[in-house]
Amino acid sequence: MPPVAVVIPAYNEAELIGATVTAARTLPGVDAVVVASDGSTDGTVHAALGAGATVWRTRRNQGKAAAMLAGAAAVRALDQRDPQDGPRHLLFLDADLGATAANAGPLIEPVAAGAADMTIAAFASRVKLGGHGFVVRLSGTGIRRATGWTPAQPLNGQRCLTRAAFEAARPLARGFGVETAMTIDLKRKGFRVVEVEVDMAHRATGGDLEAQLHRGRQFLDVARALATRVTF
Repeated sequence: MPPVAVVIPAYNEAELIGATVTAARTLPGVDAVVVASDGSTDGTVHAALGAGATVWRTRRNQGKAAAMLAGAAAVRALDQRDPQDGPRHLLFLDADLGATAANAGPLIEPVAAGAADMTIAAFASRVKLGGHGFVVRLSGTGIRRATGWTPAQPLNGQRCLTRAAFEAARPLARGFGVETAMTIDLKRKGFRVVEVEVDMAHRATGGDLEAQLHRGRQFLDVARALATRVTF
């Protein structure tokens, strides 16, 4: 059975990235943790290295999809240097999960067992996300219209998938549209996608200006991803 590589896109997450990496390294089957620091200007890189991660970094922020691609490329290079029983499965985790990243094991199990090509986390305990619901509804409605399936948490970034599924999802949609597009593209191509409940949590987005701008960028990226895939 191929081992699992964890890929963590990160932008200015010095506060929690160390705890997230430490927790991810304890997951069953995981033999590598790659942090893709996407133009971070704080101590993200230092904290990730200190926790034992391999770190890829860029000077400027390029967006979540670019960081995911870079992290996956780093894992591919590892596969070539250190061949296992096939390409490593990829487990994508958000940088702000902290210690709860240790609970991501249920995401790995169906993929490792060959029962799913991609799993998507459904957090057992939902955190109030301060108005972020309208983006969730847009993504969920778009996925339903495109595939007939409505995931409970369509924007959840905690996902485990085979290398074959990841390659089939390329080219990835830009920025925060990546999860919505990945689900649609893989479902349409016949890959098995399932949600798995996990006891994990990340930092809730607030209601300040920065948070509102973040949600606006997220909305635009999801809308762009849907525009080429769905007719409303």
